[in-house]
Amino acid sequence: MARLMVPWKGAHSAQFRPAAQVSPPWRPCSLPTPLFKPAVSAAAFWRGRGDTPLTRPFLPSFARAHCERQGKHRATGPVQNPAVLQACLWLLASVYVFWLFILPYAPGDPVWAIKLDTITMILDLSLNFLFILPLTNLLGIHVLESPAVHPTAEALFNLVMGWSIMFAPMLFTDERRKRYSGSLVALWGIQMFLTNTVLIPYMAIRLNHEDRINEDVLSKTGSVKLELSGVQKVMVSGARVVSVVCGAVGLISVLWFFLGRADEGFGNFSDRWTFFLEYLASDRPGYAFVWDICLYSLFQPWLIGDNLDKVQKRKSEIIGYLRFIPYVGLVAYLWSLSDFEELEA
Repeated sequence: MARLMVPWKGAHSAQFRPAAQVSPPWRPCSLPTPLFKPAVSAAAFWRGRGDTPLTRPFLPSFARAHCERQGKHRATGPVQNPAVLQACLWLLASVYVFWLFILPYAPGDPVWAIKLDTITMILDLSLNFLFILPLTNLLGIHVLESPAVHPTAEALFNLVMGWSIMFAPMLFTDERRKRYSGSLVALWGIQMFLTNTVLIPYMAIRLNHEDRINEDVLSKTGSVKLELSGVQKVMVSGARVVSVVCGAVGLISVLWFFLGRADEGFGNFSDRWTFFLEYLASDRPGYAFVWDICLYSLFQPWLIGDNLDKVQKRKSEIIGYLRFIPYVGLVAYLWSLSDFEELEA
């Protein structure tokens, strides 16, 4: 008996395959997991009795390509099991707060036993925020003198501050921001002082079960409308300015670590590195900044991966790779963010 054959619309349109192998359309943007099924035997394949449809994607890239052709966004963040991941984040938040603020076992003093020298160091670093005072003094402007803080401590502090500033446009345009019921401006403001104390809980809250969203709050691309105002609108519309300024701060931080205050007796690279290690081993804020860098390096590619649809299309692929480079990836993301009018459409 002649076997019924149907056209196979694919890369080789002239080929045919058995009708038994034709499977119903699949939706790559909402595929159940796992995507793989046990391979069928060669005999079952030729008899047309295999259980696995040939049209089911065997690689995630197939699904991603289909989503792109359909104009849909497929999140690339690490969310595989939200409940387990959310529990881990809440546990991490607890460890972060107790270890860095309350328990006396980490380097330096806890909050309840903080010393005057530590408070003075924090105030001096704050006065040198983003190297504004040190650089103006270098230019001969001495309206206000910069406190003489060790350049390695200044570099570490300002690197974390520049990174924290760049999270503002990211948080304000995050696809899952509606799951956080509080003020994102307030959250970011606290993040500037307490960094991951508030960012870790936000990362956990954004994994909450997705509620049904009314169509009137969706943009033309199917994402949640921005509806920004005030500080949020300024930071998002000026994302490129933020990327340039904070990118410069990051570069200056690296140079400042090695060359800053060269004429003030802070020694060569070996001396600076020795002090830096001693600083991390004896100062609680400095030690906490290292934690912040590690956690920012983890959260940055996660958030960017979930929001790649907000990047200019011609740059989305390169941003998908750059997002894994600490600090640099967020600079590139903000520079490549779509125009504010497009994000609001």
